[in-house]
Amino acid sequence: MPSPLVTPLVTVVVPTLAAGDALADCLRSLESQTLDRFEVMVVDNSGIGLVKAGGSRTRVIANRHNAGFGTAVNQAFRASNAPYLATLNDDAAAHPHWLEALVSAAESHERAGMFASQVLLAGSGKLDSAGMLLAADGSSKQRGHGESPASFARPTDVLLPSGSAALYRRRMLEEIGLFDESFFLYCEDTDLGLRAQWAGWECRYVPDAIVEHRYSHSAGGASPLKAYYVERNRLYLTIKIFPWPMLARAPLAAITRYFWHVVSIVGGRGKGAEFREAGHSAALLPFLVVRAYAAALLRLPKLLAERRRIRTTRRLTPREFHALAAKHSIPVRQVAAL
Repeated sequence: MPSPLVTPLVTVVVPTLAAGDALADCLRSLESQTLDRFEVMVVDNSGIGLVKAGGSRTRVIANRHNAGFGTAVNQAFRASNAPYLATLNDDAAAHPHWLEALVSAAESHERAGMFASQVLLAGSGKLDSAGMLLAADGSSKQRGHGESPASFARPTDVLLPSGSAALYRRRMLEEIGLFDESFFLYCEDTDLGLRAQWAGWECRYVPDAIVEHRYSHSAGGASPLKAYYVERNRLYLTIKIFPWPMLARAPLAAITRYFWHVVSIVGGRGKGAEFREAGHSAALLPFLVVRAYAAALLRLPKLLAERRRIRTTRRLTPREFHALAAKHSIPVRQVAAL
């Protein structure tokens, strides 16, 4: 247990809605970390005070309503003085060397401001993510999802980490800004990671930083809620982040992805098929897409203002950003199939 007089090296923030057995497993996994200089902030988004403080290492921030993932992480950052901020889903359990491996990588790579964990699909022996990939329409997917972890055993530069288990450098967050709270759920990690890349910060994949994740345990799998926020936030992201040539090509890429979603639904594969298997009508999906476009249109002035702000602090040229996105890309057909 770290001394209360010693500033923690890392603040681990765990947003939660349910505060059930999964959260208990998550917090137990943090008790076993080989790195000692860290604190835990559980942000209780249940609105009814489900989480009680436990031990001197853990603090609880209780919200009166579900403030969303980005807001929860930002609250913990503002309440912390640690030089590193780690995010961990409440349905993820960290292996004992998780934090030690992330901090070791951070102290060895000064130009990196983000660090991606090796996130395993709990109980499957397969990979959830080894960083994130970006599609031409702004969709993001987990690098290596469903593959063998052995194929992703080497540290390397990646585009950005999954927010389910990541480490961020405080200095980077103070420079580029925190998570965009208007996203509420989904894609906040992609937005933050791409803003960081524009500002010249790198991301490292740390395969020794291992967590096991019960995928979509917290917010559900293929649900109308998730379908809406993922599509809306994809639009927010492209308008804010993409250079003009990439932004001009994004609508055609989105149409192509919609086509492959239809093919996947007919073939009984991918998220579209999962959506139907969960009892939702496929006819609901076009309505959710239209609703997402309407929300983006209403927010357009603010998105364009944010776009201008990002451009004033960038260190990459649009050509360099496009090359980076192409290096870490995923085809929209594959996005629809996953």
